[in-house]
Amino acid sequence: MATAVSSRWQVRDVAPKIGTEIITDKETLLSGERAGEIRDIMERRGVIVFPEINLTDEEQVAFTHTLGTFAQEASEQALTGGKGVYPITMDPTINPHADYLKGAFYWHIDGTMSQVPILGSIMSSRRLSAEGGDTEFCNTYAAWDELPDDEKQAIDGLQVVHAMWRSQLYHDPEPSYDKLKQWQAIGRNVLPLVWKHKTGRKSLVLGATALQVQGMDIAESEALLVRLRTWATSPQFVYRHKWKLGDMVIWDNTGTMHRAMAYDHNSGRLMHRTKLEGEEAFA
Repeated sequence: MATAVSSRWQVRDVAPKIGTEIITDKETLLSGERAGEIRDIMERRGVIVFPEINLTDEEQVAFTHTLGTFAQEASEQALTGGKGVYPITMDPTINPHADYLKGAFYWHIDGTMSQVPILGSIMSSRRLSAEGGDTEFCNTYAAWDELPDDEKQAIDGLQVVHAMWRSQLYHDPEPSYDKLKQWQAIGRNVLPLVWKHKTGRKSLVLGATALQVQGMDIAESEALLVRLRTWATSPQFVYRHKWKLGDMVIWDNTGTMHRAMAYDHNSGRLMHRTKLEGEEAFA
């Protein structure tokens, strides 16, 4: 693995095609002096781990501001009291929207219901489960790059219908009619299967919200989406993070998918998340 070292700044790749660990201190992060480099690494490597950096909520918000425009949805503002740090937990007494978070246990990209998804997420561990609860990430840039040329030609230009309710059916396959209608009220979105980024790079747009390839028979569509998801999440493109208390992880939401691994929902596991506003529409 490549390694570069300077004062208060040690950089190490943790997997061949995704994931970089940075050993540093709070002062360096909060100064913003390395913000450009962090963004470059995030785009190139997809995921950055700051082991046991132990930022407070206020420090995490301040750090997020050094990287770009702070993003927070109206529903999140109401839940956090405007403090900006969103609790990721299965405990409904802390997050009353915990049921919606159950879709996070399946491979996904955040923001497929929007034309401009968030650029990235910053998440810190506050309480851990005794077992499980790792987070997996896959590099959807690398997955595209390594597809055979004939397959690239076959899928480039395809459009896919995404729907939030599709992801909810993964964990609740027999919802009540009222619950299904509530999910469906969020709507659907048509996105390119292959995202042509303004940098010239391309990535695959997949995940649990992907409902059907437009113009394709349902069985053929499902086979294609599952095959591409299987390819994109194969071991050579994946980094699995085993959390330690105080870890902070950043990921590029425009070039990765992620999922939480199973754990006891009564364990008290708690993550605090901030987000970077999107800078580029799906195209």
